Amino acid sequence: MKDTDIVRIAGWVVRRGLAGMTEEDLLREFCEKCRAAGLPLSRGLALIDTLHPVHEGRVFRWRDDESNDPAMVEYGRSDQGEGAITWQRSPFFHLLQTGEEELRRRIGFGAAADFPAVQEMKDAGHTDYLVFVHRFADDNAIGEMDCVYSSWVTRHPEGFSDAGMVALRRLVPPLALAIKAAALARVAGTLVDVYLGRDTGKRVLSGRILRGVADRIDAVLWFSDLRGYTKITDTAPPDEVIPLLNDYAEAVITAIQQAGGEVLKLIGDGTLAIFRAEDPAKASAKALKAEADMRERVQALNERRRAEERAVTSVYLGLHIGEVFYGNVGSVDRLDFTVVGPAVNETSRIASMCRSVDRPVLVSTAFAEALPAADWARLVSVGRFALRGVGQAQELFTVDPGLM
Repeated sequence: MKDTDIVRIAGWVVRRGLAGMTEEDLLREFCEKCRAAGLPLSRGLALIDTLHPVHEGRVFRWRDDESNDPAMVEYGRSDQGEGAITWQRSPFFHLLQTGEEELRRRIGFGAAADFPAVQEMKDAGHTDYLVFVHRFADDNAIGEMDCVYSSWVTRHPEGFSDAGMVALRRLVPPLALAIKAAALARVAGTLVDVYLGRDTGKRVLSGRILRGVADRIDAVLWFSDLRGYTKITDTAPPDEVIPLLNDYAEAVITAIQQAGGEVLKLIGDGTLAIFRAEDPAKASAKALKAEADMRERVQALNERRRAEERAVTSVYLGLHIGEVFYGNVGSVDRLDFTVVGPAVNETSRIASMCRSVDRPVLVSTAFAEALPAADWARLVSVGRFALRGVGQAQELFTVDPGLM
């Protein structure tokens, strides 16, 4: 590979990294450009950890022959079970332990295939195997994301030439930087989605982070919490409280999101969510659909937890519709993206009335009147109530017990 080719490909990597090309596309086009310039790559792989509640990281793969292997794979924990065994037997782990930055095995010329991955390449007819780790500075790591690993393989009869080694040593660092940039953008999206919600996360990443900036919107408001939560936490083993919250939050949040709602806040055992109400009838119907789905999920969850002899509970839910302010509230250095307004307070009060009337779901008159006729017919009145902090008494409704 000529020096002009190295400069050209390095420039391409930088431009594509700045443009936000995905990691799998970066790796594929990088390998293809290197091969076109005379570097006989047969396989390339890049690996980077991430910050995600389920996945530990992502592997990106390219090969020059036909294969059904996916170009990207997300992997789970590497510190337990089979994942830990596989990781500790890898050349990447070896570099991590030794502090070295490069490992080469000329497996077509008598070098030891001392790692399972190297032996696999040798068995497949490859002749040279090269591994890099490009580390981040300690204060630049995010969780376990502290480096980019990569491996490069050829089946050329002479392996990698001296010029090929020089090319890889010069080109892989900018590629690693471009992969890091793409991974960081993905992490930012994951974090705001997980901690703020999908719509709110998009708003924050689009730049709507000025203090006091808020939109006036119409929304169906959902406020739910767990029945008997205080008693459960007083009597259940301490290490059972978080799993219980996670189990029931999974049922509630999944139902809301699958019906098109947005979860804004988790408050202990409580959940605040909205359904945007440009069309009030559709938004209200979506909320009732989420309520029915949630009940089915909680029922299945309770059956499982009873079989495991663990604490069970149910969900109280209040639904309302009204105008709210949706935006940033807080101090200069600590903001919360949420909804505020009288309608939010009313929804909380409606939910708290579930205990008094012993019904799992209560909805306001405004919510009931917004429903399509078929859904309205499913509701029955439970009476008029003076809600704490609300100026006027209002009639509340529940889903007909015979239709739940």
